[in-house]
Amino acid sequence: MEEKNLHAHNSGVQENDGAPAVNPELGKLIRHRKRKIWSPDELAEGILNGNVPMLSRAITLVESHHPRHQEMAAELVEKCLPYAGNSIRIGITGVPGAGKSTLIEALGNQIASQERKLAVLAVDPSSSRSGGSILGDKTRMELLSANPYAFVRPSPSGGTLGGVARKTRESVILCEAAGYSVIFIETVGVGQSETMVHGMTDFFLLVLIPGAGDELQGMKRGVVELADAVLVNKADGDNAEKAKRAVSDYASALHLLPPHPGKWIPRVMAGSAKTSSGIDTLWNTINEYISLTRNNGYFEAKRREQNLDWLQETILDLLQSEFYRHPGVASLLQKYTAEVAKNKITPYFAARHLMETYHQKK
Repeated sequence: MEEKNLHAHNSGVQENDGAPAVNPELGKLIRHRKRKIWSPDELAEGILNGNVPMLSRAITLVESHHPRHQEMAAELVEKCLPYAGNSIRIGITGVPGAGKSTLIEALGNQIASQERKLAVLAVDPSSSRSGGSILGDKTRMELLSANPYAFVRPSPSGGTLGGVARKTRESVILCEAAGYSVIFIETVGVGQSETMVHGMTDFFLLVLIPGAGDELQGMKRGVVELADAVLVNKADGDNAEKAKRAVSDYASALHLLPPHPGKWIPRVMAGSAKTSSGIDTLWNTINEYISLTRNNGYFEAKRREQNLDWLQETILDLLQSEFYRHPGVASLLQKYTAEVAKNKITPYFAARHLMETYHQKK
């Protein structure tokens, strides 16, 4: 009997004789934790009705690595695609400590209103190495997160760069179908993530801090070339004069770069997310860029090119996922990885044998 009572206490269910368990509330909790599996049709209906919890569930589905979930996510995105594409997609990157999140909150609270709904997505390919996430973003955007017209989605990437790109693009489609007309995509990681975000946005903003041009030395020239505008943030108080000099330095540097393919002259401006100084100018600049590129055809041409890039990235991502899920590859990979590390075999030899294994019947 003692063993029976112990089991009842731990499980939260009723005892065999029908008497209530020691902790019946635990049973309720366990039952409540069983999540409903929402179908693509149900999720799509919720998204099109602007249901935020449904949108969150849908993005969680998109981010899943489970093969069945990926199939469901693909079906969902297909259902939402006809209702997407009507937003301004803005990429935001910058040096560490530049105040990107504060800037996003300041600009976002200005944009988010009855006329415009704003979604904020963040990209961090580097988290796939550490297993970390960027859930701190939501706590750093408390005001924006509380805005009823804003949707802030912090997500761990947990995958390859190609996988991150695919999941982020799909999340953009879902947000657009839910009626969000402005979408910020913030780069949290470093390296190739800037190029990736540029490849899925209409306008790309580089956020820097006051100085004598030293910040540019720490960034790849390719990232600077991607910028449609540069904002020198934290241009307040004692930094005001430094910011003016920085604007001049960055403007001179941008003049040395090749012409913008959209016939746009990249702007350099100073501002302060903390005091909201320069936020109006930044938003006006973004709208001016969108108007110009829509009129000269570059906006749509860039979107078409991005869709083709998305196709290539998805093919590579699917091939890689299928390759690593192959049971023969999985059994040999650890062995070959160790032998390559010890210089016993070449990476080419290991890769070739893994590919031969992959092409064999599962």
